[in-house]
Amino acid sequence: MQLHLIRNATLRLTYAGHTLLVDPFLAEPHTQPSLAGRSLNPTVPLPLPADEVVRGAELALVSHLHPDHMDLTPPRLPLQLPLLAQPGDAARLQAAGFTAVQALHHDTQWNGIHFTRTGGTHGTGRVGQAMGEVSGFVLRAPGEPTLYLAGDTIWTDEVRAQIDTAAPDVIVTHSGGAQLQDTLIIMDTAQTLALAAAAPQATVVAVHLEAYDHMTVTRHALRAAAQQAGLGSRLLVPEDGEIMELTRPSAPGATRPL
Repeated sequence: MQLHLIRNATLRLTYAGHTLLVDPFLAEPHTQPSLAGRSLNPTVPLPLPADEVVRGAELALVSHLHPDHMDLTPPRLPLQLPLLAQPGDAARLQAAGFTAVQALHHDTQWNGIHFTRTGGTHGTGRVGQAMGEVSGFVLRAPGEPTLYLAGDTIWTDEVRAQIDTAAPDVIVTHSGGAQLQDTLIIMDTAQTLALAAAAPQATVVAVHLEAYDHMTVTRHALRAAAQQAGLGSRLLVPEDGEIMELTRPSAPGATRPL
């Protein structure tokens, strides 16, 4: 499997011979409102042109429709690109013009890849209720590492149970410590370390950092904390534009950034 971090939660995955996009957010810098009063968003540009991000993509996974995960006004993906989305988002994607939307209730197969939708908790209390439903995904295919895309969630018993059930080889976390109204809405440093400790068999790839003004965790701080916790070899924090080759842990060179 090849994982290419674009920006924020946006990934290009090469998995089982197919090219997938995850949460394809392609907006130009400073075109969205501030969420913390520090800067317009997104705070950084894409590391490559948007048409290169999309080129060759065969399927996009859409975890939810917050504007830092999917462009709808206007759409920036080809409208005929197949999308997998949580059921509550399908109608809105279709209304935006997308013509090949599949609502993923639980499991589906696509070109030899098995997808399972998972849940998440995008904050607590009133903030969590306002953030609405979010999803993650588990991907499996012969010869590929089992991949758990945790999505926009904090560290909860539900996420721990998903790790125990799926036994993923690779876990992608959203670890920027974003806050709204002093409420944590995705994992911070402590929660990312707790997840990594709870999944000793897995390589953890932390993304969703340093692209929005309500983030509180930097890459430098997360890497330093991982090293101090003895997790530096398993908790990877890629830069925007970085490409990683990820294989099953039993294979030689199980993780190798390019």
